Amino acid sequence: MESVEFELKQWLLQLPFLRGDGLWISEVFLIIFLVLIFDVIKKRILKKLHSRLEQTENPWDDAFIESISKPLSAFIWLWGISIAANVIADANDASVYDSIVQPVRQVGTIIILTWFVLRMIVRIEHNIIKIGRTKEDNYDVTTVQAITKLIRVSVFITAALIMLQELGVSVAGVLAFGGIGGMAIGFAAKDLLSNFFGGLMLYLDRPFAVGDWIRSPDRDIEGTVENIGWRLTMIRTFDKRPLYVPNSTFANISVENPSRMTNRRIKETIGVRYDDSDKLEQIIIDVRTMLHNHNEIDTRQTLMVNFNEFAPSSLDFFIYTFTKTSNWVKYHKIKQDVLFQISGIIKQHGAEIAFPTSTLHLNGEITQKEFSAK
Repeated sequence: MESVEFELKQWLLQLPFLRGDGLWISEVFLIIFLVLIFDVIKKRILKKLHSRLEQTENPWDDAFIESISKPLSAFIWLWGISIAANVIADANDASVYDSIVQPVRQVGTIIILTWFVLRMIVRIEHNIIKIGRTKEDNYDVTTVQAITKLIRVSVFITAALIMLQELGVSVAGVLAFGGIGGMAIGFAAKDLLSNFFGGLMLYLDRPFAVGDWIRSPDRDIEGTVENIGWRLTMIRTFDKRPLYVPNSTFANISVENPSRMTNRRIKETIGVRYDDSDKLEQIIIDVRTMLHNHNEIDTRQTLMVNFNEFAPSSLDFFIYTFTKTSNWVKYHKIKQDVLFQISGIIKQHGAEIAFPTSTLHLNGEITQKEFSAK
């Protein structure tokens, strides 16, 4: 690149209107004008190339063009301004190229290259998630985001160390100081680091992912996970309030993840009147048959319908079964249908569902009074 810069300067000096001691301003103006032309040409070329690549099914070439557009413009202007600055320095006998211009250009080049890589990583992440979601509904977005975040942090740290090396700072000394200073920083930012490593463990252990419904029996935490950051996890509660939980909290509490349930359980107790005791056995048989034949009941799981208790005012039997779905809304529709069918079976046998009653004995005679539950 230095040879290109030298040849450009020599070519400019050969121009008739740039010869002489006082015409360096025209030379700088021409350099900036050429940089502007190069930038415009670059934008037109990339725009046409991008429009053609959008018609292809390959998403990666689009990601490359979108990522390189702005960094390439910054690179063109960086080199143009650095050449112009060198021309100004030579015209005014100011030796600033080696001390200022060259280090700034090298650091700027590293920053622009890092910018391009980070933009490319973000677009690769979006493409991977988009492709994954088209193949499966419950695609693990959290793992992809965790990996790309670690890669971005690695790129940033590497670029910072290279810039320090270019500026003449000893990287070994920085790393040695970091080992000593890291202890002091660790004590001062204990909560921050605990949240950082808590977030890292969430990415590694994956007790929940973005989009999961979670709740904690230890804390008043329940809702849908919307974002897992390095310090905070954002949960949208069911009344649509955002709840921000420090990641270190999850290391000390139990977390339930209903989104990963394989089935949902129906567990209900139904009571019939004592007067219908002779019909109870057949009712239980018919209810069990109904559950076995129900399209939404998973018969591979435990399925129980049994007489359970002589209650104070009823003969109680219970049902214990599981639905095929784990969806919360669909589960309640299935449960409603099951309960309606049980009610219908009881009525078919001429029996009734019991409600609380009391029997009073007065002067040797039995008087029965029924009190409806209120």
